[in-house]
Amino acid sequence: MRRPKISLKKYFYFTLICALLLIFGFNLKEYEIWKSNREPRSLLSVTQQQQQQRQHEAINEMKGLIVWETTSTYESAPPASPVPASDQDQQLQELDAEEEGAAGDRRAQTAATAKPWFFRNGEYYPKPAKTFSNRKARKLHAPRLFPQEDQHGDRVVNQLMYVPHNYEQIKASGKLKTILLYNGLGPWNVKKGREVFLRSKCPVDTCELTANRDLASVADMILYKDTYIPTGIRRPNNHKQVNMMYYLECPYHTQNVKVPDAINWTATYRRDSTVMAPYEKWQYYDNKVQQQEQDHNYALNKTKKVAWFVSNCGARNGRLQYAHELQKHIEVDIYGGCGNYKCPRSTADRCFDILDNDYKFYLAFENSNCRDYITEKFFVNALNRKVLPIVMGARPEDYEVSAPRRSYIHVDEFASPKELAEYLHILDKDDELYNSYFKWKGTGEFINTYFWCRVCSTLHNEDQLRKSSWYHDVNDWWRGAGICTSGSWRNFKARMDVISDD
Repeated sequence: MRRPKISLKKYFYFTLICALLLIFGFNLKEYEIWKSNREPRSLLSVTQQQQQQRQHEAINEMKGLIVWETTSTYESAPPASPVPASDQDQQLQELDAEEEGAAGDRRAQTAATAKPWFFRNGEYYPKPAKTFSNRKARKLHAPRLFPQEDQHGDRVVNQLMYVPHNYEQIKASGKLKTILLYNGLGPWNVKKGREVFLRSKCPVDTCELTANRDLASVADMILYKDTYIPTGIRRPNNHKQVNMMYYLECPYHTQNVKVPDAINWTATYRRDSTVMAPYEKWQYYDNKVQQQEQDHNYALNKTKKVAWFVSNCGARNGRLQYAHELQKHIEVDIYGGCGNYKCPRSTADRCFDILDNDYKFYLAFENSNCRDYITEKFFVNALNRKVLPIVMGARPEDYEVSAPRRSYIHVDEFASPKELAEYLHILDKDDELYNSYFKWKGTGEFINTYFWCRVCSTLHNEDQLRKSSWYHDVNDWWRGAGICTSGSWRNFKARMDVISDD
């Protein structure tokens, strides 16, 4: 078989063409590189711009040129502390990871504003808490579950939305926090085991209830209701064990615990309790929207002035005497054992219908003037009705943080019952001014505070459990100087004694 002849001339031309193509391709590549270096900044890829922007912001932040402001849906975060120069390099390296975590938090907050799980028909449940490697980020994103972490708020929502960062591992381990109800299951109206946590669909439900006192030395929490019963264990060997006292009523009507170092957590209506247990909790859908126009005239066809349903005529705060003085200047109809009008509790619905249809004002007077002591007399008997409540009980500043804005009138806003009556007459004649006290309606709702869910979630906060602290005398906190007064808060001076059992 003959091989084809190869022309040297053709071979030369072929080689020359290939060499020229290679040279041309190389020059073209060099030109593209040179041109790309001259492209304007706006043509850089989005990813490159974002990376450069983050680096630029990080450098500025370290120099103190940028102040980051992080806001939460329900609580405002504390300002960030300055960063030491020695930590700057480390924080710059961690910036990308921290920024991603913060972005996740913001996404979670945005989702939570829609309908958190504790609202009616709420569906959004919290995710496990983020962990941060540097101190600044940890402080900025701390859950703030306990009084020392937030001295002005009640932290109820924070506790409802808290899930520990390692909760998936906790669930996988099968370990449960044991809560010993030392007064028994009956006073709490709950069942043994996990039923209350599962039924409530708690975000953190790995807890169980028991009334077995033999577990006193190993239980994660011993919970007392209204009455403290000594266990014989002054300080448990397990330094993480919690002894919590629950009080429903005010100091005048609760036990004086005389055993020192017996309690380290509290659960009461007070905002500075470890786990606040309010009679009711008002929560706005959006803190920026606290008033809105109403399409209802709440003064329409109402011909009577002030009503009051009351049966206890001997309250310590002199509320009956105040009402009698008020009667001298405006019509006050008193129903029950302390007045001339009757409306039996067996016909409560009819009584409240009378209130809604006939009266403009209602005396929501508590039986004691104590800090944060605001009961169903205000929340249920008044705010849930179509009537404007006049309040006596807790301090004016306590109502300000517990009630919807501009939803009530506090007696201590006025120097005397006569002065209060004069203002009520003004409201009675001015429907627009009267209706301005109802613009809060529809901006939020009274939420279920899920007491057991919050007890369980806070009991999973290991950082707090490691900080062993006790009330040397819980009475100093609960019934000490300045907690209650027998007179008006206007003329209040801190009591120098404590409230006794009488």
